[in-house]
Amino acid sequence: MDTKELLKKVRKIEIKTRRLSNHIFSGEYHSSFKGRGMTFSEVRQYQYGDDIRAIDWNVTARYNEPYIKIFEEERELTMMLMVDVSGSESFGTKTQFKRDTATEIGATLAFSATQNNDKVGLILFSDEIELFIPPKKGRSHVLRIIRELIEFHPKSKKTDVNGALKYLSNVIKKRAIVFVLSDFMDADYEHTLKIAGKKHDVTGIRIYDKHDVEIPNLGMVPMLDAETNETILVNTASKNIRNQYKAHYLKTVDYFDKAFSHSGSGTISTRIDESYVKKLLGYFKHKGAR
Repeated sequence: MDTKELLKKVRKIEIKTRRLSNHIFSGEYHSSFKGRGMTFSEVRQYQYGDDIRAIDWNVTARYNEPYIKIFEEERELTMMLMVDVSGSESFGTKTQFKRDTATEIGATLAFSATQNNDKVGLILFSDEIELFIPPKKGRSHVLRIIRELIEFHPKSKKTDVNGALKYLSNVIKKRAIVFVLSDFMDADYEHTLKIAGKKHDVTGIRIYDKHDVEIPNLGMVPMLDAETNETILVNTASKNIRNQYKAHYLKTVDYFDKAFSHSGSGTISTRIDESYVKKLLGYFKHKGAR
């Protein structure tokens, strides 16, 4: 993709997603995540009705009268976008690829954070960490993230959600709002997700195509595994093969739902031919109401 074409695509995504974030998500995003962290502000003398659990016993002993700690809401938040760029993300049988949908959702979330004056960072992963952009503020930073989401070419086509979550825990020390965008055709990441979930506010956004769920009856067709580059002949006329394919896929979906639920993290599932806007808005409203 040449520079002119890339800039045109970035601008198109900016116009679409910034409008969404400005008019729909900025308020919902803020109400969903405000007050997730509290920072120490000062101490003052105890007053009738104060919570005794807030008493600062060291200061109280020093002055021989009760003092309490005052905390205030952390206004500045950090958002981390973790985006799967493995081979299966370059699949889609309708309007666009899964990766295109991930780019739009990522851009919408990033602009929502920017409206709240929060920092945004990016981790692109396959079965290795392909790119890490540390969290920063501002429109130009968000546009850089969008450019990477559009044109980045990963070295590997495989997936390792577990490794990506380990990397997140190692590089992001302060509590962050984390969105993991993937088709989650992977397993064995629940333990690491639990660790990340204790430290960060994590949401898994599962992006899928209808033919991830089941394959149509097309007879004998060659199929390419996007993550191994292996082509095999598959008899899609066989009901048994179609059922096996569906059962394997549903197993990964069940693992995704249970892993995120057990770790106390949120989930959104959206098909690439559905409106992710409704899914995100519904999720934010539900989260903000809790």
